Amino acid sequence: MAGTRAAIRYAKAILDQANGLNATDMVQEDMKLIASTVASNQELELFISNPILNVEAKNDALSEIFVSTHAVTKSLFRLLLENKRFELLHDIAVEFSKLYDESKGIQHAEVTTAFTMDQALEEKVMAKIRTFSDKKIIIKNIVDPAIIGGFIIRIGDQQYNASIANSLHTLKRELSN
Repeated sequence: MAGTRAAIRYAKAILDQANGLNATDMVQEDMKLIASTVASNQELELFISNPILNVEAKNDALSEIFVSTHAVTKSLFRLLLENKRFELLHDIAVEFSKLYDESKGIQHAEVTTAFTMDQALEEKVMAKIRTFSDKKIIIKNIVDPAIIGGFIIRIGDQQYNASIANSLHTLKRELSN
């Protein structure tokens, strides 16, 4: 929990710095790259989080890996070097993306369906999502055959369950009472 709070503070500081330089979009691209690279490379994650390794070596390695990043992102590396907090890099990148999306009025929705969504279902889902939120929505489709049909929408802490499995479960509960 303390790591997450620290990551949020670093992310806010980097977002403020990027806003001051009108570089939020470029820094957001850097943060998405950092988050996906660290998440997909276990060796890099272990390297960054290893407390025995020298922080200068971590800084040199990250500067080589992310050589084409914006100056604001490189300043984050220097800050993490000074504070010996490289283990927070992935969390900072994730939190930065959340703060960036929030500042741009973007929300993420998880839509669970029994099969991959086609255009007609996606339009139906977007119509329902518009009743929840007036923000720009980015949909992530999760396929789960267990819901049989329909869809389940999750936006933040809200959920709308229009799945056949839920309808059958509700019907079973009503009939058994």
